[in-house]
Amino acid sequence: MAFRLGFDVGGTFTDFALQDERTGQLFIGKCLTTPDDPARGVLEGAQALLEERGLGWTDVHQAIHAATLGANTVIERKGAKTGLITTRGFRDVLEIQRQLRYNIHDLFLDKHPPLVPRNLIAEVAERLWHDGTVRQPLDEGDVRRALALFQADDVQAVAVCLLHAYANPAHERRIGEIVRAQAPHLALTLASDIAPQYREYERASTAVVNAYLQPLMARYIARISDALAASGYRGAWYMMQANGGLSRAALMADMPVRSVESGPAAGVLMAARYGALAGVDDLIAFDMGGTTAKACLIKDRQPATVGTMEIDRLALRAGSGLPINQAGMDLVEIGAGGGSIAHVSHGLLQVGPHSAGADPGPACYGRGGRRPTVTDADVLLGYLNPDYFLGGRMHLDRAAAEAAVGEHVARPLGLGLDQAAWGIYQIANVNMERAIRAISVEQGHDPRTLTLVAFGGAGPLHAARLGRSLGLGRAILPAAAGVTSAIGLLIADVRFDLARTRIAPLGDLDVATLNAVFGELEVQARALLDATGIAGERRIGRSADMRYAGQGYELEITLPDGPWAEGIHARIRAAHDAHYAAVYGYAEPDGEAELVTWKVCALCLPPRVELPRREAATGGLATPKGRRRAYFPEAGGWTDTAIYDRDALRPGMALAGPAVVEERESTTILLPDDTAAVDEYGSLIVTLGGAV
Repeated sequence: MAFRLGFDVGGTFTDFALQDERTGQLFIGKCLTTPDDPARGVLEGAQALLEERGLGWTDVHQAIHAATLGANTVIERKGAKTGLITTRGFRDVLEIQRQLRYNIHDLFLDKHPPLVPRNLIAEVAERLWHDGTVRQPLDEGDVRRALALFQADDVQAVAVCLLHAYANPAHERRIGEIVRAQAPHLALTLASDIAPQYREYERASTAVVNAYLQPLMARYIARISDALAASGYRGAWYMMQANGGLSRAALMADMPVRSVESGPAAGVLMAARYGALAGVDDLIAFDMGGTTAKACLIKDRQPATVGTMEIDRLALRAGSGLPINQAGMDLVEIGAGGGSIAHVSHGLLQVGPHSAGADPGPACYGRGGRRPTVTDADVLLGYLNPDYFLGGRMHLDRAAAEAAVGEHVARPLGLGLDQAAWGIYQIANVNMERAIRAISVEQGHDPRTLTLVAFGGAGPLHAARLGRSLGLGRAILPAAAGVTSAIGLLIADVRFDLARTRIAPLGDLDVATLNAVFGELEVQARALLDATGIAGERRIGRSADMRYAGQGYELEITLPDGPWAEGIHARIRAAHDAHYAAVYGYAEPDGEAELVTWKVCALCLPPRVELPRREAATGGLATPKGRRRAYFPEAGGWTDTAIYDRDALRPGMALAGPAVVEERESTTILLPDDTAAVDEYGSLIVTLGGAV
């Protein structure tokens, strides 16, 4: 058993990457996602890829999965009916949320509606002080009455979030015992287990999101597990987490909140690897699939991360989404993919955020879709070859695309088909440009100093124009860009991020206490690493959210590895002051520093399988496989364009735009004045013309 399989379930397509560990050779596949039962598409697509190589499930020893299922379920509000048990007097935490308004100029701003309606939030008598001491014992009768209410309303999952339970989980755990005894069929999440951190709204939101996803994710994981076993697979299977690390799939059934945005995280990991292979440290990872587009900043080869993620942001504004206290990639995601629907509203053309998905899909798929999408526009502009979509396994219906764009865009706006299709393409680009600016310009990074790594089925179609509009000079377009996230699963390490709030002045903590609190977290982290069954080098790092006494928010400070000895206080204080000064321009040497949230990051680094290198060519210009007309306003409109076969390109070859480069899983567009060179891994290193 020398093969590892990665599969990434997206909103429109499910992607596969199969790697031979002996040689590093990759075999890839892609199929339409099956929204009614995503597991069915996974199993059918994986089986087809294995049979194509003359293999069976018995040849695979490790399967790794990523999906956007969790995030999409929350965004579409399709999760389990969930109840919340909270401390009496705190019933409206989910409604009140935060005083912060993500748009102070909108006087009619609406916050996200909670996942749990107010009538399914039950209060129980109990109270803890901030240090965890009991002020009022738990009234167990209230708990039983809450369960009776939930059962009468057919609730499927229960979240428990009590005030200050991060400091003392005893009351939450007792409620958990009662729930398991009285209603064992209910999915259960204790906030003190999933997010033992302070700030009641964020902690409650995290617990609710986890409970909301539990029944769906448990059924999904069980379905895949049973089908894999029936197919003859005997290895363990894993899921990607939002932090870019692997975990046993069984653990994700209990903690599905950790798997939110796992597919995009795998793609960002792979983008960082492609950048490193090309000798580039600072990047923008841009992933455009069939349903959404995602962007993430990579500095010094490390993806940007956050300690608290947000799901379903509104207008890309920080603070507008549902918070979850889990470490993850600092991603911006918008509804701009190949399947994003174009429509006219009040005389204006808009694209997205709604998507045609996999069923029925864009009009050109010929599966019953009647609404125009970005993919339909790409067909009409000559960018996509109707006879070579998915390598010819799927034919695109140009007439259907013409009918959809004509009826819903061209006719209402009084435009020709060419103008309407070009408008759809341009507006999709503008939407995605806003997302990239949100993780670069708005965070103080000049995009002109960065290199764009574009992937996903539609990413290379839009990369050149996005790069030009942002002033970038270079882009990396990897081979097999359409399945980059699936390949990224095969390079991921095992990783767990744990955090616990315990607020204390640094000066009041002796060395033994510091080591004891971090030691407890490290014991938990090692147990999680052990549970994966993956061998490799282990590393455990320490960090903490710190602040000066009296401040309301913290900065995350990287701390030395433990265990610690005398003198560590001065090192921690110096690290905090230096980071504070780097962020705010000054420090307060006389101010009292506090530790607020204590964190550990546990890694297991299995032996890495390198990507295969391609046989080099003698150099010179690549030879087109044909020509067709495509729309390039930079060249005056419809242009006779060279078409290249991506699989025929070899390291050392060069090509110039305008050009279309076709491969089975994606298509690349080079604009006039763009030039590209093929590197030893098959990536196109593109020098963008017109960069400023």
